[in-house]
This record gives sequence, structure tokens and C-alpha cells, in this order.
Amino acid sequence: MLIHPQIDPVALRLGPLSVHWYGLTYLAAFLMFVWLGRRRLRHPSFAAIQGQGAWSARDVEDILFLGVLGVVLGGRIGYVLFYKPLEYLAHPLKVFAVWEGGMSFHGGMLGVLLAMAWFAHSRHRPWLQVMDFIAPCVPTGLAAGRIGNFINGELWGRVADPALPWAMLFRGAGELPRHPSQLYQFALEGLLLFVLLWLYARRPRRRGEVSAVFLVGYGLMRFIAEYFREPDAHLGLLQMGLSMGQWLSLPMVLAGSLLWLWARRQPAA
Repeated sequence: MLIHPQIDPVALRLGPLSVHWYGLTYLAAFLMFVWLGRRRLRHPSFAAIQGQGAWSARDVEDILFLGVLGVVLGGRIGYVLFYKPLEYLAHPLKVFAVWEGGMSFHGGMLGVLLAMAWFAHSRHRPWLQVMDFIAPCVPTGLAAGRIGNFINGELWGRVADPALPWAMLFRGAGELPRHPSQLYQFALEGLLLFVLLWLYARRPRRRGEVSAVFLVGYGLMRFIAEYFREPDAHLGLLQMGLSMGQWLSLPMVLAGSLLWLWARRQPAA
């Protein structure tokens, strides 16, 4: 079996300033979003939009700024509401103790949806057009985040068969080997979802189709990965033996499926 390398979470120290690997993965995610967003502008669906509604590099930068706000605020609020509502109700000031950790992807996604609704309204653009634009640019950011989780040795997997060649011992997770589920999520929610979405979105699609594929794709891949990820200690497995992450992924799959059916009935772009 393998042993987690226990990488120092601090990548660089400059006097009193410490640069953490996790922060660098966020920076990498933002830079990749800008780079991919500018390439997305060349795809036929957006390159063909001319006049006052034309897309520009400035739009990509504004989307990134609003998206970061949505991720941070939505992720924190989602974690408070979905994972530890009673604890934060008893100690409401702990909501602001972000340095203690605690972010929810599903909450962050809801925050991004609201932020993009604001962007669409301010630019007089259809909301689904905005969501279709950003959907293929998101998975690489998710991949970067999972690398950060692995470097920090957090969010490890469930106990694995010791005969599994890549079973791994994580510090703080006991003496039994576990699945490196962070890397599973990196491969599924990050790389695989990115390749599928990017190839799918290169051709003109009906409005809402690309967003629907993202919702279904992420929901399914997260649902699968959760079978290998250790459930949150304070929650464990919930009804039907599913984790909180799986229960939160099911509405994504349902919403994506309904959006797909609706989009397919719309006139071709």
C-alpha cells in the first residue's frame, strides 16, 4: 500500500507571509477559467453574436469576479445549512470563522447561479446563455480544488482492500488503507467532465443544453465518487445508505434532465 506523502500545506514562506498550496490551486483555477473563457469566445455559439450583445474578454473577467463571490459566499452558507445547521445555530459567530474550513460545492454552485443571474440581468443577456458559456470552463477549477484536497491530506476515501495497488494511508485517518478519493474526483468531476463538456460545447447547441449536460454529468460523477469517499463524520450515511453529497447530487441530475428535455424542444440556435 502507499503512504500519503504528507506534503507541507505551505508552499512558500516569505517572512511572516505564508503561501499555501490550497491557495495556489485556487489561483490556478481562476487563471484556467480566464484562459478557457477567452477560448470559449471563439466557439461558434458566441463568436456569431454581433452588435451590442457581443461577448468580450471583459465579460470573462467580470464573470470570474462575480463567480468568486458566489463560490465563497454560497459555499460557506451551503456548508452551514447542509452540513452543520444545529452547531452554527448554537454558535452563530462561527459562521464567519472561515479559517476553520467548511465549504460546500453544492452551496457554491447555488451562489454562482445567483451571481450569474445578476450578471445576465446587468448585461441584458439570457441567463441560460451565460450559464452555457461558463459550464465548460468550470471542471478544471474543480480538478484544481481536488488536487488541493489531496495535498492537504483531507477528504480522504473509505477503507479500501489492502491488495488495491493504490490504497493509501492518510495521517489522521487511522491505520487502515483508504481510497485516494480526492484523485478519483479529480479524474471524474475534473478531467473527464471537462473533456466531455468542452467537446460537446464546441458545436452550436440549443440554449440550456450545455448547462443541462454539466448538471447531469457532475451529479452522476459526484454520486459515483461518493461511494469511495468517507462520509462526513458528524453525518455518516443517511437514508438508503447514501451520503449527504449523493443526496445533494440527485436534484442536480433531475434538474439537468428536465432542462435537457426543455432545451430539446426549443428552436435550434
